[in-house]
Amino acid sequence: MTATLRRLARWETWGNKSCMEHTANSAPDPSPDLVAPRDQLAYYDRQTLTLPHPMTPLQVWQAMMARPLPLIGLAFRIRDAIASRFGVKRIAGFSGAPVTEVAPGDRLDFFLVERSTPTALTLTERDRHLDVMIAVTVDGCDLAITASVITHNTFGRAYMLPVAPAHKLIVRAMMRRLKRDLLAA
Repeated sequence: MTATLRRLARWETWGNKSCMEHTANSAPDPSPDLVAPRDQLAYYDRQTLTLPHPMTPLQVWQAMMARPLPLIGLAFRIRDAIASRFGVKRIAGFSGAPVTEVAPGDRLDFFLVERSTPTALTLTERDRHLDVMIAVTVDGCDLAITASVITHNTFGRAYMLPVAPAHKLIVRAMMRRLKRDLLAA
């Protein structure tokens, strides 16, 4: 187990309370941020998980990015090689670098932090082919990760054909791994 997961397993932000004992100090956000109204999205996916203990959205993000899934690095290299030929900026993937706090305007790898609260972390990446927003929200032990995308052109629509189903599977696998790692901590 990585040092990051061990540190997160101590539940520093919420104290050592189980989900049954935890009551949030602030009301959770009722719905995640979306990059555009739902009826204008080219892609929308929301996946949920019950965490074994309360975590902040940034703790969730850190735990998920601490150990990237196998082949994610290769997938990003292939994406960058193809997309850059169409004038799309390279993103290089996830570094797994530990971060203890973020504020709007900061960067988490290639994502811009739009919002960071005790119950929501909203990240965006905007480019010529599409805009993507990832919203990580928590309500006690209830975690939701929501992805929303709008496309700007034919390349953006073509790009999403393989990315949409892959993204769904990747997020699902990362959430399963997160739960398994937290239970083992």
